Amino acid sequence: MQYGCIFEIIVVLLQLQWETYAMITLKILFWICFALVVYTYIGYGILLWLILKVKGLFFKSEPEPLLPPDDNLPPMTLMICAWNEEDVIEEKMANIRQLDYPREKLCVMWVTDGSTDRSNELLSAYPEVTLVFSPERRGKAAAMQHGLRENSSPIVVFTDANTMLNAGAMREIARQFMKENVSCVAGEKRVAARHDGHAAAEGEGLYWRYESCLKQMDSDLYSAMGAAGELFAVRMEHYREAPSNALLDDFMMSMLIVKDGHRIAYTSKAYAMEYGSASMAEESKRKRRIAAGGLQSTWWLRSLMNPFRYPKVAFQFVSHRVLRWTVTPFALMALIPLNIAIVICRGGAVYDVIGVFQLLFYIAALAGWALARSGHKSRLLNVPSYFLFMNVNVFRGIRYLTTHKSSGTWEKAVRG
Repeated sequence: MQYGCIFEIIVVLLQLQWETYAMITLKILFWICFALVVYTYIGYGILLWLILKVKGLFFKSEPEPLLPPDDNLPPMTLMICAWNEEDVIEEKMANIRQLDYPREKLCVMWVTDGSTDRSNELLSAYPEVTLVFSPERRGKAAAMQHGLRENSSPIVVFTDANTMLNAGAMREIARQFMKENVSCVAGEKRVAARHDGHAAAEGEGLYWRYESCLKQMDSDLYSAMGAAGELFAVRMEHYREAPSNALLDDFMMSMLIVKDGHRIAYTSKAYAMEYGSASMAEESKRKRRIAAGGLQSTWWLRSLMNPFRYPKVAFQFVSHRVLRWTVTPFALMALIPLNIAIVICRGGAVYDVIGVFQLLFYIAALAGWALARSGHKSRLLNVPSYFLFMNVNVFRGIRYLTTHKSSGTWEKAVRG
């Protein structure tokens, strides 16, 4: 009887010990995931701001260079890689003609990658256009490489057919190249809603405003972490070719410049304006391709995560790019079951409160999604809805990557 009681006591103690260890493990995993999510989407921005404030106490900020006279401005090529863009050619060319840059210093090059519409015919009516045509559609990265083989300018500015540049964009880009060790310039992307209540555009616009703040702080600290294809420029002396099957050709091209020890300068004074996606379904096409390209680029640029070889870049690259494309979306989704398990096991009041906030957040996100689908708007609900939408598309991007490993062709999202 005594041995039976001792055995039962040992079993109870072991069970209690296992439950304690299990609860501790759940809580540790929960806080790791929580910290990853907060740091990736909020904490990194706050940390950057604090670092720059401290840096400003000890070091003078880099002065803005003064532009030389027009005769001394560098020759530039404005390159537009396009596929079946006949609908926007007239508007784009009107926009190019209002750019404030000496005409004799600016080469306008269109690369029509496998276009089957009237793009070439329409472009032939513009005497200032250098047309580079490839009958085979091989993707944007391949189109860029084709155009660059025909280029003779020391600086090439890339922009999309459906984005409109501000008049002073080219001069501002030239100014940024005058800064120390700058071999790539990233302009700002701005998103306009074609009509009030355009949920995809409003969500995308809010995201890009926050992203622009991070890019500016990254640039002020050392270098922006990549450039967006809507508007960026490279110094051809330090240009490196991106893989032809790159899904994010612009990002890869700009980050290869950083890998070689040069900087990407970010400026909001040179910007490209475009309408947001016509619908959330169209925006999803973009997001899953970007997510897939982010995963692809992270693997190709994995050496940049070595803090001993790239001490400044590793911190910025991992914090701004790698986390949001890899582990953080998984951490975000893991918070739900972890929180539920801890609440069921009565882990403490703080987990109950966090669980309630998580529940309210996802209800708000789903409500925002439902309102957007029904044609209504709620700017308050757009924030959680678009945030969740972005992270869900990371998982869709994983599948996209498995089917587009060898192809860099792009599927255009219809704009609003």
